[in-house]
Amino acid sequence: MPRLTRRTVLTGTASCVITRSRARAETPAAPLLSLPDATVLPLWPATPPGGGGPDNHTPHLSPTGSLTGISEPVLQIYRPARPNGAAMIVAAGGGYQHITQRKEATPATRWLQKLGITVGVLTYRLPEEGWHAASLAPFQDAQRAIRLLRTHARQYGIDPDRIGILGFSAGGHLLGLCATRPDWQTYSPTDTADTAPIKVALALLAYPIISLEPPYNHTHTSRTLLGPHPTQADARAWSIPPYIRHGGPPFFLVQAADDPIAAPGQTALLEQACQQNAVPVTRHLFATGGHGFGLGRPGTPTLTWPHLAEQFLHEQSFIS
Repeated sequence: MPRLTRRTVLTGTASCVITRSRARAETPAAPLLSLPDATVLPLWPATPPGGGGPDNHTPHLSPTGSLTGISEPVLQIYRPARPNGAAMIVAAGGGYQHITQRKEATPATRWLQKLGITVGVLTYRLPEEGWHAASLAPFQDAQRAIRLLRTHARQYGIDPDRIGILGFSAGGHLLGLCATRPDWQTYSPTDTADTAPIKVALALLAYPIISLEPPYNHTHTSRTLLGPHPTQADARAWSIPPYIRHGGPPFFLVQAADDPIAAPGQTALLEQACQQNAVPVTRHLFATGGHGFGLGRPGTPTLTWPHLAEQFLHEQSFIS
């Protein structure tokens, strides 16, 4: 059997069915990312499943570039100068309490565009902002985003079989759980786009939340989704490792050994689950870098991870 895992410890430095109205099929970019030339796709043709949500119509962007008050979840499409047919859905983290767009999604978008990858930045609903779907709200949005990108792949010059995901922290939990639970029914179909499969070609997860089971049940992700005292069954149901199956997408995982939020054991659990089910997995554990290092924290070996990811993407025929 071919080797399915690699681990490194680095110490050095270094006609559109998605419209709400015909006029809103594609709109200029809202101020969600500090990048030009985006097409904004509302995820839902009307009110998101279940309804509710904040009363405002414009999300709040903090001085540090984090989003809250998201009343309209969207997918922002960024096309590269020389597209290669691949696409990546990007979800920033924030413990499901805010979304760290500027620190994580913005640099990731620039990086992926340079590689020829079309980027879809996901702005998802936050469970504690009054949505009746509560904890399911962001997962409904993520599933819908994958389906929409597959449905409209030809429109954007994308190969529907070359759509990947990149998630940071809680965004890694969000996209990782959706990628490994393709049959999870989080909402009733709204239109023909919801007949598209929830299928991704590969998953890049940076310092992700993987498990909500003890001893990893003290994160903001766990408290926001499940409350302070979840049952063991609920904690397991909202964790990624139980859903790893043979034939699932290959994983590329990066994390720092001194991460105070997503303990290194998180990605170790996912690596083990992949090995047990013959799912290709590459895990890089850096000696330092902490949590939330984005594309790399200066002065730490985490700066090397985008280059390592490019090697992985090349091996997966995602980039040339």
